[in-house]
Amino acid sequence: MAAQAGFFAGGLIIGAGGAWLAAKRESKPQLVQGGAPAGASAAVGAAPAVAGPTVVTPAATLSAAAPVPASASASAPAPAPGAVPAAPSAGAPATHAVAGPAQVTVAAVHDALAHSGTPSPTTDILAHEAYVSAYDRRLRHPVWTAEHLTAESLQRRDGANRANSIFTEDLRIPDAFRSTNAAYFRSGYDRGHMVPAADAKATQNAMNETFLLTNIAPQVGEGMNRDYWAHTEDFCRRLTRTFSDVYIFTVPLYLPRQGADGKWRVSYEVIGTPPSVSVPTHFAKVILGVNNAVGLGRAKSFSMGAFVIPNSMIPNSAPLRSFEMDVGAVERAAGVDAQAVRLGHV
Repeated sequence: MAAQAGFFAGGLIIGAGGAWLAAKRESKPQLVQGGAPAGASAAVGAAPAVAGPTVVTPAATLSAAAPVPASASASAPAPAPGAVPAAPSAGAPATHAVAGPAQVTVAAVHDALAHSGTPSPTTDILAHEAYVSAYDRRLRHPVWTAEHLTAESLQRRDGANRANSIFTEDLRIPDAFRSTNAAYFRSGYDRGHMVPAADAKATQNAMNETFLLTNIAPQVGEGMNRDYWAHTEDFCRRLTRTFSDVYIFTVPLYLPRQGADGKWRVSYEVIGTPPSVSVPTHFAKVILGVNNAVGLGRAKSFSMGAFVIPNSMIPNSAPLRSFEMDVGAVERAAGVDAQAVRLGHV
């Protein structure tokens, strides 16, 4: 049996830099801002209800073209919309409706998409020496990054040097959806690493890959990227002194704020000319530390925790535990399932 523990003890956590509440265990927490209760009508991750497109099924298409009974009287009431007409009597002449533009079968749509591909936003899964990432073509930054750290993997081997790395556009992404250095120019934001260069010191190429813009998101510089975020990254590396394996998911987030009218809205900046790269409101790190069993009678143990840090200036005196959140709350807010990590490595 695996033994599980948190990185920090605690129940109700109040995040410094913003009134963030995450009630754990008993109350199935959700990330909330502004001190609103977790039961508020607009929970984090909930999208406003919008009317969806009408789904035209093969059955509905066929029924629209079904024959009209010859015995039907002119005074008979019209059938309700979508109702299936009665079958015609034997020998009655068949009258067929002509299919209009709106009568598109699902099979025809599937056939068209098989040739052209889906038009919806595409996520690019990108593999690198030191990490794997998913890139969002709409937001033009990672959806998530995943890395595996050990004490050995953090050793510098072939003289890898950050000074030899430069921020580079990722040519694997189509030009129309690519993040560019020009978008960051004079934007007021740093090019923030999701997987830090210091986590990829095994080779120069591994370090260079962390400077691809598919691993970068806009971050506040002073007090965040150059300070508190860097300290958080160092905390993750130091966990390799305690755990034999450390798995890290880094996730940009867009979390809502409650306005004076009581409604929740997500507001964020978009940089570039024309505007193209979105600026996350927060960043999360979901961390799994594993100690492999050594010797007879010893059980594998693990600890799992998550931290949500606002994309703003944060005093270095703020304790990291003040940003600790329930893993499930982060999963719901990000749309990322960490269950695969728990099952795959523990």
